[in-house]
Amino acid sequence: MDAAARTPVLVGIGVATRREEDARLALEPLDLMLEAVRAAGRDCGDAAALAGAQYIAVPRGRWTYRNPAGEIARTLGAHDATTVLSSVGVLQQSLIGEACARIARGEAHTTLVAGADAGYRLLRAQLAELELADRQQDDAPDIFIAPKDELRHAVELRAGLKMPVGLYAIMESAFRARHGWSVLEHRERLAALYERFSALAAGNPHAWQRAPHTASEIREPGPRNPLQAFPYTRLHVSTWNVDQAAALLFCSAARAEQLGIPRTRWIHALASSESNHMVPVSARADLSRCPGARIAGAAALDGAGLEARELDLIELYSCFPVAVETYAEALSLSLDRDLTVTGGMPYAGGPYNNYVLQSTARAAELLRERGRGTALVGSVSGVLTKQGFGLWSTAAATRPFVHADVSDKVATAIETVEVLDSHAGVARVAGYTTLHGRGQAARGIALLDTPNGQRVLATNDDAAMIARLEGEEWVGRSVRVAGDRFMSD
Repeated sequence: MDAAARTPVLVGIGVATRREEDARLALEPLDLMLEAVRAAGRDCGDAAALAGAQYIAVPRGRWTYRNPAGEIARTLGAHDATTVLSSVGVLQQSLIGEACARIARGEAHTTLVAGADAGYRLLRAQLAELELADRQQDDAPDIFIAPKDELRHAVELRAGLKMPVGLYAIMESAFRARHGWSVLEHRERLAALYERFSALAAGNPHAWQRAPHTASEIREPGPRNPLQAFPYTRLHVSTWNVDQAAALLFCSAARAEQLGIPRTRWIHALASSESNHMVPVSARADLSRCPGARIAGAAALDGAGLEARELDLIELYSCFPVAVETYAEALSLSLDRDLTVTGGMPYAGGPYNNYVLQSTARAAELLRERGRGTALVGSVSGVLTKQGFGLWSTAAATRPFVHADVSDKVATAIETVEVLDSHAGVARVAGYTTLHGRGQAARGIALLDTPNGQRVLATNDDAAMIARLEGEEWVGRSVRVAGDRFMSD
């Protein structure tokens, strides 16, 4: 079979969203996933195509299934499929890229990537004090993929930075300071960016929240929009308590022809790029940039002979605003153009470890509606730790499918610093935030550069200091550090 016949094309798109107030009526994640898979089969025009899947991959959500891909295979009758499960910390684009690469290499003619999370079901069960029992599999996947290293630095875990929002907000402050924006100006910029995201979500039939929000509603904290980590309010961050699933069905061009799938339904996979080089936030010399996004983005675009400005649709991973900003900067994209096809994770919904499947499905839907064009879909894993891109087109590829792992290039491009357990003396603020939790006093937390070029993480819970941190720019200022506490110099 020649290379053209082995071209990977996305032929089936399935999306499932449920919102049951009674957790007992809600679908468990595997059933939600199967609903999306069946929808992908119907979408391609030949549900029987699913039975031919030779590779089925699933990214892990907040569930304990041992082999969900195996259950999907048995349900579909795809008994010879290689089954894959990836853990948290693995790019979802990695599964999509491998699904396409297997077709391009001639190792498979049909592949499937599917995922789901049922966070709303978990929330409703928690509120009702219900115990949920999901079915389980007795077998294991053929392939299990996990990250090579811990996503967080030990000092971050000791400081209570278990949730990513605080670390993203610290990077946000460094990004703000590098651009010279005041704290207020920056808050207004973020609110305007996400007001546009909210408006785009209103036009997305799959979005979890379709009621648009104004910039002032997004910017200002309140009872329904509390601060999470300054400057992020609830409306800046991913909404993960959602019941959403997506499935992507791929075929070789030859197989799609054989199945009689109209070419107008084909979305051609041009490129998939990824960096899996891992550096914890605390050890990154420059907190305000993302070299991996620049290098991975170039690998996808250059491999297909395209420039970012030529793209018709763009989806930048939007778990937190700094992810959007650094990716846009890395690709030389203006924040004035639309940078999401879904409306973003705060509004469209950010199902745990599954959003890239949702955004890829939506990009493909829009490309079909337009009847022409290209789309770039960004992927993030960890705390802006890993970066990836998928590049898609309605037009047939003029070059072989690009499957690029640029981890080695990123490793040489990103500078690191030694992270200390504690420090005594003067240090300069590299990035900071204030953490806010329900029923808890706010806490300032900062990454600080010592005179010897090392890094230390320190905190301050004084209310007066919290007010100053939120009202003034502290990045670049000198502070005094004693152990794990920092004070105004």
